[in-house]
Amino acid sequence: MPNDLPPWSAVYQQSRRWMEAGCFDALVSDLRAVLRIASGRRAEPTAAIIDSRTLRSTPESGSRAGYDGAKRKKGSKLHMAVDTLGHLLALHVTPASRDDRAEVGRLAATIQDATDESVELAYVDQGYTGEKPAGAARAQGIALEVVRLPEAKRGFVLLPRRWVVERSFAWATRCRRFVKDYERYASTLASLHVIGFACFMLRNAAMLAQGA
Repeated sequence: MPNDLPPWSAVYQQSRRWMEAGCFDALVSDLRAVLRIASGRRAEPTAAIIDSRTLRSTPESGSRAGYDGAKRKKGSKLHMAVDTLGHLLALHVTPASRDDRAEVGRLAATIQDATDESVELAYVDQGYTGEKPAGAARAQGIALEVVRLPEAKRGFVLLPRRWVVERSFAWATRCRRFVKDYERYASTLASLHVIGFACFMLRNAAMLAQGA
């Protein structure tokens, strides 16, 4: 191995500086615009899909873990918004005990900041019902639309619009580091997800460039 390569500690510190400077967030924003234009859409979306995912804690993250009674998991919760193509718009991490509805305002503000306030509508599941989340989104200029399960549900049902964010979560779980919460800091977990989505989007952009 060449002796002029920096030690892993130096590489990590440089990566941390890039994360804190928002370099990967800017990359995701640019890639999202490129991929949307390539698919015949406007550069900035007018609709988003919001959901959350709970990751089990590990010894590294256990000190900040919470318990998600609905999922019966102790760990961290990833609150995420994507556009209608599944590209990342916003995300942040909380203990798993945090109520999804309480995070709508923060997500909505981040969505509008990332899209120059172009988003007018956000699709959510039944866990986001109520006036409080609707009011928090409305304060940011976004109307919430709850996509409900059919009353006579039998077996698996593919919900309109809602399946897009679930697919984005599935993309993330292809990275083994995102299967559980292995990070000491919540900010690191969030930043690594941004990097992961940047990699997915770079792959898609490369396929477009090759004419795939």
